Amino acid sequence: MNGPLTRGLLLDQQPEVFLSTAATSRAVGRAVRARALRKVGPRLYTRNVEEPIERLVRRSWQRIAALYFPGAVVVDRSAFEAAPSADGSLFLDAGPTYTRKRPVKLPGLTLRPRRGVGPVPGDMPFTDGLHFAGQGRKFLENVRPSRARPGEFARTLSRVELEDELTHLAALRGKDALDELREQARAAAGTLQADAQLTVLQDLIGSILGTRDSVLSTDAALAHQAGAGFDARRIEIFQALQAGLLQAPLPERPEQPGSFPTLPFIESYLSNFIEGTEFELGEAEEIVFGDKVPDGRFQDAHDVLGTFELVNDPARRARTPRDGEDLLELLRADHAVMLSRRPEVRPGAFKDRRNQVGDHVFVHPDLVTGTLLEGFRHLEALRPGLPRAIFVMFMVAETHPFTDGNGRVARVAMNAELSAAGLQRIVIPLSYRDNYLQGLRALSRDGNPAPLIRILDFAQRYAAAIDWRDLRTAEGMLRRTNALVPPWTAEERGIRLRLPVEVGDARQ
Repeated sequence: MNGPLTRGLLLDQQPEVFLSTAATSRAVGRAVRARALRKVGPRLYTRNVEEPIERLVRRSWQRIAALYFPGAVVVDRSAFEAAPSADGSLFLDAGPTYTRKRPVKLPGLTLRPRRGVGPVPGDMPFTDGLHFAGQGRKFLENVRPSRARPGEFARTLSRVELEDELTHLAALRGKDALDELREQARAAAGTLQADAQLTVLQDLIGSILGTRDSVLSTDAALAHQAGAGFDARRIEIFQALQAGLLQAPLPERPEQPGSFPTLPFIESYLSNFIEGTEFELGEAEEIVFGDKVPDGRFQDAHDVLGTFELVNDPARRARTPRDGEDLLELLRADHAVMLSRRPEVRPGAFKDRRNQVGDHVFVHPDLVTGTLLEGFRHLEALRPGLPRAIFVMFMVAETHPFTDGNGRVARVAMNAELSAAGLQRIVIPLSYRDNYLQGLRALSRDGNPAPLIRILDFAQRYAAAIDWRDLRTAEGMLRRTNALVPPWTAEERGIRLRLPVEVGDARQ
């Protein structure tokens, strides 16, 4: 819209959110009266006249902060949150010449600048000329104590929050990351005139690493100090799963007599297929019962055979941990048997490097032992049977303690809990694999335990409906219910797992 209404202001050349100047103020006023612009805050306007103003402001906070405080640095609490706090506060270092102390209050956003030093080496350039405080700087500046008015966030982190951030850093990158942080903080302290804060931070890091003895507040920090550090974020997820299992009305489905060795064979076959060790069912039968190894697939064949040996052995298949240390030993022992012919994955030894699937990174090697020990404390609160089985499976899978074989070891641990309680062991049919993985993701990424609980409850219900007394009978039921349809085929053709009763099969 050009012409007299917007003389001096070409609306289509303005960004979505902009500041009015003396040269454009009259044109802006006319555009506002014509409803071609909306006022957002002091001298702040937008061409977006449709979107709810608070949502627009929250979405555009970087641009708005840069308009009001060019070259500012996102600091203090906001440097960790990387966004405005829940109360809308965004804390900024507005540079050495800034003198005002009053915040800029907008719908959904309150800019809280302070006088500071502006960008320093190590700070990270961001959009529209903003910067984010670098690693050493943000920890140093958050050591400073601050107070908050009722209903508002304090400018800096509390001691508990600071400990949480330090232990989270160690969980993500290992203890070496804390040593690196000390060096970064030491390099930034002079410019920031933060020698006193550096002393406090060094003492805190040293205490978490166990080389100093200042008082710590959080369980995770205390565990690090004692040399048994755990991944606090994972423990929060374990707590959510525990709470879900305590409330879930899970049934007890008894183990079928005469299920062995058919059930252990199918369990081993499916568990390995899910992890990429793919054989036809007949090939797997020859490996397990005929001692025949396909050409060039010795290690893959031994994976199937090693899993079968674990779950078919009456003494091994029902072993459950008495305490946390026993859990560690059982996991190592099972892994050693299962992958004994794969020396490259260090059978029976916990991982020494971080592992991940896609963008999902598992527990750091430094924290595997502590995370499993802490997780066991939550396992103990659950009743034997399906609740404990689901919990231990997820705990092992999410910790991922080994270089390889984690999913298989997790499912062995799950079924051991069921066998120890005299209950039906679970199999994950091939066509049900994606459901199973989706349940794991819903919990590990979103903290929602309900899908995994529901999926494994159904998987046990399915296994309980199969007649395991004879391999040919079981195989026929598995095929008729689509259990042996590979997951990629099931997805492509829309094939779903069906209960035996749906196809006219009924276990006698």
